[in-house]
Amino acid sequence: MALKIARRGQIPPFIVMDVLRAANERAAAGEDVLHLEIGQPCTGAPQGVIAAAKRALDGDLLGYTDAFGILPLRQRLAGHYRDQYGVAADPARIVATPGSSGGFILAFLAAFEPGDRVALAAPGYPAYRNILIALDIEPVEIPAGPETGYQPTPELLEKAREQGRIDGLIVASPANPTGTMLTPDALRDLAVYCHDEGIRLISDEIYHGIEYEQQATTALTYSDSAVVVNSFSKYFSMTGWRLGWLVLPEDLLRPVECLGQNLFINASTLAQHAACGAFDCREELDLNVERYRLNRDILLDALPKAGLTELSRADGAFYVYADVARHTNDSAEFCRRLLAETGVAITPGMDFDPLRGNRFVRLSFAGSTESVEDAAARIARFMR
Repeated sequence: MALKIARRGQIPPFIVMDVLRAANERAAAGEDVLHLEIGQPCTGAPQGVIAAAKRALDGDLLGYTDAFGILPLRQRLAGHYRDQYGVAADPARIVATPGSSGGFILAFLAAFEPGDRVALAAPGYPAYRNILIALDIEPVEIPAGPETGYQPTPELLEKAREQGRIDGLIVASPANPTGTMLTPDALRDLAVYCHDEGIRLISDEIYHGIEYEQQATTALTYSDSAVVVNSFSKYFSMTGWRLGWLVLPEDLLRPVECLGQNLFINASTLAQHAACGAFDCREELDLNVERYRLNRDILLDALPKAGLTELSRADGAFYVYADVARHTNDSAEFCRRLLAETGVAITPGMDFDPLRGNRFVRLSFAGSTESVEDAAARIARFMR
């Protein structure tokens, strides 16, 4: 007799990982690949992180920590909010998590019941939608376009509420896949609207620090009820260390603590000790951001010349979201052909917007400048 497979595990794939697998298979066959599909810095952790990790390996048992993480890390994070944003964040409200992914799971479980409806902009990071589905929480995708910077607004939320209640809203600024950012006023308006309407705001701030025209604003500036999610993966260049954090409102502290104790026990102890050194490495990390800026400018100059003229603003993060509708109505096939014919790996928009993503692709410029220049030239030849 066939055994049952749980419905919650039958969620859509994270397509970018499928693209990465195809690119790696091409590389394993001896063909060259330029990786513009994956949102991962090409640099490793900064030297201060490596040094802190070595000290921990030499001098610490690396046993369990409190579910919320080691106090020195939470204190450094509180200092980060004070220094970067002028915001007081009590270390008691900060939680070290197994990556931002673990943070989202904890936040969603603590804040929402099965059957609750959580709004998010489309296009948006696909794992939001898929984690919600796996937890029996209904994602309510709000189609957003360039007129709002692909970001939600109170007006779009009002329109979504005509179809049913909204219990939560996920915002990301800078956003994946577009790189667009909310202005401080726009974030304030969303935060105030959500607080007044009893909607739990989840603010994804994992690309903070990677900005080009204006500094990102934290939701903590405007809301005591919002949940902030962040990670050491992007600006701090620590993807494989799998360490993130939450800043929680008071009412979610004990629920998240109990969930964390039972689901994860604690985030990686070694990664926590290592991350304490990350905040002393800003000069090194800001050089990475300058490289991203140069890479962004290369693509924003080259892609329109190649015929891809409708591009997201790319205010921050390391992505450009490009409309390819003038050339194809099948972005997945477009990406397959581009990889097969040029070795350039990019991601089809279906990952980020199931309804309109067939018209879009995402390009990541987190790699080396040489690889981005080479990729731009190959794309230009492909488009002729």
